[in-house]
Amino acid sequence: MKNLFIILISLCLVSFSTPKNSSYQSLFNSKDLTGWTIHGTEKWFVENGELVCESGPDKQYGYLSTVKSYKNFILDLKFKLEANGNSGVFIRSGIDGTKISGWQVEVAPKGHSTGGIYESYGRGWLIKPAQKDEEHLKEVDWNHMRIRVINNEVTTWLNDKKMVQLKDEKIGKGDGFIALQIHDGGGIKVRWKDILIKELKN
Repeated sequence: MKNLFIILISLCLVSFSTPKNSSYQSLFNSKDLTGWTIHGTEKWFVENGELVCESGPDKQYGYLSTVKSYKNFILDLKFKLEANGNSGVFIRSGIDGTKISGWQVEVAPKGHSTGGIYESYGRGWLIKPAQKDEEHLKEVDWNHMRIRVINNEVTTWLNDKKMVQLKDEKIGKGDGFIALQIHDGGGIKVRWKDILIKELKN
């Protein structure tokens, strides 16, 4: 009876320790850029199991996009601003050369609207987080970002703080890949890890 009790307790501990995100899929294997496509001449590489984006000599825009398109999903990832950090996460996007079309969830130094939503080559800023909420950004440590995209609604979180929520008809009609960005101007270096996605039904 005592042994049975121990077995039951062990099973409970295993069930509680099993990640609740078991339905998530990893977009980054921590070894190479399998499943991704580089656009532009800026640097994308893997170092110590982390994905690194860094400005190259051309100091232009650069993108790393998923090979697969994603419509409705929850995207979880971690980033660390190692230098400058003007970057972003694009959703439902397409690209011609390095001219990207789609919507960017901003990743940038404090005071530059991390978590806000920007439409490239279109309407520009659609929504920015409240200034007080930018204090949730860690400038020298890892940050956790969550992006939920369902039909015409996008919600973003930074370090478990809800940053913005936007309903937009044009975004609702969009479709395409997810991409990470290097802004132009040079001097940028950002690290990424634990890039996980959970696809959702309409």
